[in-house]
Amino acid sequence: MNGYRFTFCDVACLALPSGGLYLPAYRVLCVSDLHLGKSDRIARRSGIMLPPYEVHQTLQKLEADIAATTPDTVICLGDSFDDMQAADSMDEQTSLWLAGMQAGRDWIWIEGNHDPGPLAIGGTHRAEYHIGGLAFRHIATPAPAEVSGHYHPKHRLAGRSRPAFLLDATRLILPAYGAYTGGLDCNNPALRCLFGDRLIAVLTGNKAIATPVTKTPQPAPFRGRSY
Repeated sequence: MNGYRFTFCDVACLALPSGGLYLPAYRVLCVSDLHLGKSDRIARRSGIMLPPYEVHQTLQKLEADIAATTPDTVICLGDSFDDMQAADSMDEQTSLWLAGMQAGRDWIWIEGNHDPGPLAIGGTHRAEYHIGGLAFRHIATPAPAEVSGHYHPKHRLAGRSRPAFLLDATRLILPAYGAYTGGLDCNNPALRCLFGDRLIAVLTGNKAIATPVTKTPQPAPFRGRSY
């Protein structure tokens, strides 16, 4: 699977090239920020028409990860749908496809800021979920041993920016899994302030590649002449 194996808070983890996280000891697959229905939401709100393929691309990738890891539990770490109308308007074929992936396993929908309400589809809906001493929630908190999403982190290596896992000793943030999701550079202050000095980025792509992140110096405050 060309994944990157690491230990986070005493739990063995595998960062998949797709952006999914697999915990072999617990047979758990975790993905974050699918944002299903984003093209539909943009069309409804702005009239801008994007190619409506992102749901298929995202679910196809998820189906492949489920086939490769055969998890007992799938955790969708929030913002699984771009808004609640996107969840409610999912067509029958897509609903059946998703139901097939859910069959025979526990499926946990974590609340996100885009999809905070209950979902009228299979699975269990929770604000957060705990397993193996880890807390799974959508947005990072000050708590240790936490796995979250929300920020869509990216990191630039060899001139190319890719979605990336970010981790230090106490916090792990997953990249966005959805096909139509943007990203935030890992040295953006909103992200960098969540981590200590020893930050690792695991870039997604054909192969999951781990690299240390050097903190980008912030410009010194301007101390010009007073008038």
